[in-house]
Amino acid sequence: MVNRQEDQGQSAIESIQKEGGQDTKVSWIPCDLGNFKNIKEVFTGFRDREDRLDLLALSAGINAAPYDETIDGIDRHFQVNWLGQLYVCNLLYSLLRKTSRLPDTPAPRIVFESSELHRLAPSSTFRSVGEINDSKIDPAQLYARSKLAIILGVKYGLVDRVIRPNNDRIFALSVHPGAVNTAMQQQWKDAYPGLLGKLLTTSMLTIGRNPEQGSCSALYAAISSEIEQKNWNGYYLTNPGQSGKESSQASDPALGEALWELSLQMIREKVGADGIADWNST
Repeated sequence: MVNRQEDQGQSAIESIQKEGGQDTKVSWIPCDLGNFKNIKEVFTGFRDREDRLDLLALSAGINAAPYDETIDGIDRHFQVNWLGQLYVCNLLYSLLRKTSRLPDTPAPRIVFESSELHRLAPSSTFRSVGEINDSKIDPAQLYARSKLAIILGVKYGLVDRVIRPNNDRIFALSVHPGAVNTAMQQQWKDAYPGLLGKLLTTSMLTIGRNPEQGSCSALYAAISSEIEQKNWNGYYLTNPGQSGKESSQASDPALGEALWELSLQMIREKVGADGIADWNST
């Protein structure tokens, strides 16, 4: 289990061990997905230590918040919610591929948390860093754009440009958890100071799902045998067994290609050409 805040990580571990027993083995590793150097250190170490990886669940993220830049000088929403997690996937992909080739082993899966709010994303081209680092974009649209990037990147990047060309027995999906009653909903108050932010937080907490309900889509994508049976690679799921019928922007192959190229360029500019793992390596 990897996240930035130790108290959240340890609390989650305690809950898991309470359900599964104290012998359940869960370890916590600190990492800030808004820092490419930190990501590289943490996940190259993980890759070198571990013998296999059956599931990569990428659910880190920030909600709508005022424009801010990471230590790498990138819009925080875009880096934490998309670029950072893409880089994690890049560094661990060879381990997933290695696992996929083990005998009597189910196909490994990569599950990203997206959102139905991707429909609120501004019209995007994903052609330049300047477009990404536009401080005039509304907080909700910054969040929505990062969730749009996840759907596009999974479908037209990971699946179309990595998994299928290499004939990898790996499934990558994105899911919508629903509005979930967690501390993230409090971020609406920071995004929209005053009455609007309070109303948005209250509304989300009122209509939202509890964390158990919010995890259903991701759990389905992670473990359901139907994913392989129906060959749902690259799919966006809004509920267990339901494809999401994503927005027109999220269904644009050309936009997906532009996003993929820009994303790798932005990571490469910060970590160097040798900092990105070869997607084709084993």
